[in-house]
Amino acid sequence: MGNKNGQSLTSLALRKFKKNFWGVLSFVVIALMAFIAVFAYVFSPDKTRNANWGDLAIHSKPPGFAVTMLHFEKDERAFSDYFFGSEVPSRKIAILDYKIQGDSLTYWEYAADPSLAVSKTIALKSFGPHITPEVFNKDFISKQKFILGTDSQGRDLLSRLIIGSRVSIAIGFVAVFISLLVGIFFGAIAGYYGGRVDAFVMWLVNIIWSIPTLLLVIAITLALGKGFWQVFVAVGLTMWVEVARVVRGQVMSIKQMQFVTAARALGYNNRRIIINHILPNSMAPVIVISAANFASAILIESGLSFLGLGAQPPVPSWGGMIKDHYNYIILGKPWLALAPGIAMLLLVLAFMMVGNALRDALDVKAE
Repeated sequence: MGNKNGQSLTSLALRKFKKNFWGVLSFVVIALMAFIAVFAYVFSPDKTRNANWGDLAIHSKPPGFAVTMLHFEKDERAFSDYFFGSEVPSRKIAILDYKIQGDSLTYWEYAADPSLAVSKTIALKSFGPHITPEVFNKDFISKQKFILGTDSQGRDLLSRLIIGSRVSIAIGFVAVFISLLVGIFFGAIAGYYGGRVDAFVMWLVNIIWSIPTLLLVIAITLALGKGFWQVFVAVGLTMWVEVARVVRGQVMSIKQMQFVTAARALGYNNRRIIINHILPNSMAPVIVISAANFASAILIESGLSFLGLGAQPPVPSWGGMIKDHYNYIILGKPWLALAPGIAMLLLVLAFMMVGNALRDALDVKAE
């Protein structure tokens, strides 16, 4: 199909979408966040699995905090660590100062009050044979800066934020994929066959629709068990009803059109008519709903994590980070909860703006 200028509806929609500044900007934000999530351990300052290295001596430090680190072994990483994180965290400790005297090293562990710092002396050869002060300063001493500060466990907040983006973005993709599979199936058969099939599907949709989403997700999560993938499946199984209602309405309208009647006259079976002829012409509103469901899935997962039913520790998630630090807002350290909250706000807002832009772009009547 095309318009009077010979342009396809897809090219028209794409051209209209490109003209929407906020839609394009939101799409860029989503693409950037997805790229960062995929290569999270490349961008994360902390390369340990789940960015879980921490030192309680430097807990709850403000953004920009810098400290000297003493490494007890050379900081070497395998190539896979940049994609999956290092299972064995590097042995290091935050220190205030150190000095080398002969064959021994004396260092003072970091303390908020320098007068309370504890000093320890160890043999320099414990770092390796023939270690000179110059080699020691180069390989075993570093200055580490925490751009967003540290959390209540002394972990790098920026690293936890970056690794946590994997959970929020993955829950969107998986939950929306599950909701599309289930919703399109039930919506298509209800709209095409009608009668008792339609009555049963709508009865099921109304039952699920009447249950508060969070309570339904909690029930499914408890049935499947706590875990990473269980949450994804639980969220997906609660979001298909809206897809089913929209697909049902679209199918009921499209099945009356002449090209469907012609397909029946040619002897095509119902499955071929639904999959090849009806569904491709009913996807526009489904795409818009999917963008909104992305945002809803992120918020639901965050709510579950806040309640302790989402991604389980030590896996970082934005909802879990807010849960761990929301009380710090009144303790003068609001950035610990605001950082994941703002990240979540930007991602959800971006998906909503893309959904609005797609709705306008796919509105053929407006052209």
